[in-house]
Amino acid sequence: MLTLDKVSLSYGSFQALHGVDIHADEGELVVLLGANGAGKSSIFHAMSGLRRASGGSIRFGGRELVGRKPSQIVEDGLVHCPEGRKLFPGMSVLKNLTLGGYVHRRDSKGSQRLLDDVFALFPILHEKKDCPAGSLSGGQQQMVAIGRALMGRPKALLLDEPSLGLAPLVVRQMFEIIARINKAGTTVLLAEQNAYAALNIASRAYVIEQGRIVLEGSREELLGNEQVRKAYIGA
Repeated sequence: MLTLDKVSLSYGSFQALHGVDIHADEGELVVLLGANGAGKSSIFHAMSGLRRASGGSIRFGGRELVGRKPSQIVEDGLVHCPEGRKLFPGMSVLKNLTLGGYVHRRDSKGSQRLLDDVFALFPILHEKKDCPAGSLSGGQQQMVAIGRALMGRPKALLLDEPSLGLAPLVVRQMFEIIARINKAGTTVLLAEQNAYAALNIASRAYVIEQGRIVLEGSREELLGNEQVRKAYIGA
């Protein structure tokens, strides 16, 4: 469904990605593990068209994505929920969510059905739909960010550090919701530093260090890998 083949990416003279190979099959939940600055966000930026890969190929559903505009990639069904949420804090929760479906704005009935689904997944957002997004708690803001991404009608969803800065109870709830989204049929690529929580809901995982994939395997293989446990789980 989604394949990165020898993808490289540079920021000026700095090369952030070095020949990255990743694939995700339809319905999988695949985790990218790595420390801050390892290259996880760069991979997502290349996939979503925010940064153009300097080498290699990115294919989604048989279509080459390198060179396509971010809006076109969303229309193709690949939607990015960025690190740090990137909400419009002064705008209402409802308006933030509605913006997520902008590329599908001509289908107002479909967007309304999706909005109802988002409110069913996150009931607190319906209660706070008229509140400024910036007035919500960190966990609620992350719900808005994920809900906004779902409004883009993803076949595959890129979630970049959704647990960052959240309390442990909220993190547990967030991962339960991500697992529900995946089980409902959406392919998920999850970039995370919280290795234990992420691996527990994953199909497979990749470990990235300094812009290179250094390890890949099933959930069980990585949970049982001593190198991974020492570096990312702390046991």
